[in-house]
Amino acid sequence: MTLHTVEKIGGTSMSAYAAVRDNIIFKLAGGEALYQRILVVSAYAGITNRLLEHKKNGQPGIYALFASSVNDSSWQSALADLKAEIFAINESLFGEGYLLEQANRFIGKRLDDAERCLSDLQRLCQHGHFALGSHLATVREMLASIGEAHSAWNTTMLLKRDDVNAHFVDLTGWQCGDHIPLDQRLESAFEHLDLKHQLPIVTGYAHSEDGLMSTFDRGYSEMTFSRIAVLTQAREVIIHKEFHLSSADPRMVGEQNAVPIGRTNYDVADQLANLGMEAIHPKAAKGLRQSNIPLRVKNTFEPEHSGTLISVDYISDTPQVEIIAGCKGVYALELFDQDMAGNMSGYDGEILGVIGRFRASVVAKDINANTITHYLSTNLKTIKRIRRVLEERFPEADINLQKVAVVSAIGSDMQITGILAKAVSALANQAISVLAIHQSMRQVDIQFIINEDDYPLAIKSLHRCLVEVHDHGRAISLAS
Repeated sequence: MTLHTVEKIGGTSMSAYAAVRDNIIFKLAGGEALYQRILVVSAYAGITNRLLEHKKNGQPGIYALFASSVNDSSWQSALADLKAEIFAINESLFGEGYLLEQANRFIGKRLDDAERCLSDLQRLCQHGHFALGSHLATVREMLASIGEAHSAWNTTMLLKRDDVNAHFVDLTGWQCGDHIPLDQRLESAFEHLDLKHQLPIVTGYAHSEDGLMSTFDRGYSEMTFSRIAVLTQAREVIIHKEFHLSSADPRMVGEQNAVPIGRTNYDVADQLANLGMEAIHPKAAKGLRQSNIPLRVKNTFEPEHSGTLISVDYISDTPQVEIIAGCKGVYALELFDQDMAGNMSGYDGEILGVIGRFRASVVAKDINANTITHYLSTNLKTIKRIRRVLEERFPEADINLQKVAVVSAIGSDMQITGILAKAVSALANQAISVLAIHQSMRQVDIQFIINEDDYPLAIKSLHRCLVEVHDHGRAISLAS
């Protein structure tokens, strides 16, 4: 059995170097325990949003500004602002002196290289024979890599200053002419490292011939993290976040009522990811699940707490709901066509093809004899485009849109007699109308489609009814 762990540090945690050093690097470390770890780092909080686009509100970053117009120079102003922000981050970490000069020189060169590449591409695409769209995927990959290179290089130098034998592992392929598969790049990077005496600080972005972002988009660092763990046969993987994986959002149900889950399985992690509340990207979790590597989610700022352990075969001793989660801003796209009866598969396949073309995420789906409703997590612009295409394809169908919310009760074992009636009753007691319900035979989740305005109250009422009635102390203790 291997001794090492692979650990990923989230962006908000990365922005607090002292907490990373004291709570992750040094906490509980003694002798060789300081090493036998591989740390995969995210960009500092907000930097990837500035490089690409804001993950939540869609506000354009450098990539989105560049992609929107060949002749517009707004991306250059955004790049200059980002450079100033990055240099300010460096100054806050290193203070004045030689290390600050080195830090600014390292990341400044990458930013300057990126600006030259974009300027050259912009000029090239002003000629009719060259189309900007065919290069945008590469541009996105290049820009994304800058954030993790910045944070990983800085963290390596800071740890060396603090007497840790840290080693910068740059997977970005910057100015590297080789386009190789991801696994080959990872195996090459770790081939000569001595985990007993070195602490690798690894960029969360890894360049590959297929491009991580084309498949995983903003989940690329989790895929890097997962593949490193699988290829090096880690005994455990750990994700350090700024919060616990809790039974519900503490801001909604109250910090005194929300508790860390303690133990759960990858089925639950997949359900959370489907709602946009990722413990880990489902495709990254797949490799860990297949290799039987457990995942621990810890709060960087509560190092004494063992966090939540996610494993392959865990099932709670007593059937129960472990978490109440959900998402707002979901669009119910309902297509009714009398001709659908008896030809469901033909309609469903074509509708899903259109949804996939516009990269909308399907949260849930309803089907009856002549109606298919998809609940999509996307923006209004995209949903309108999807509707227009479907109206052209199915001119005799009635297509309706409604903005809704999804609230889900999730657990590793929810085979509880009467749980559905109990949950619906809890919502009804708060005068919350249930628009649709989904409960699968796998018994790991129940989804309620409700009006968006009822979302906070639904979370609170279901948590009070299904979670707060249980003693979670034993489950939490088992995670250690």
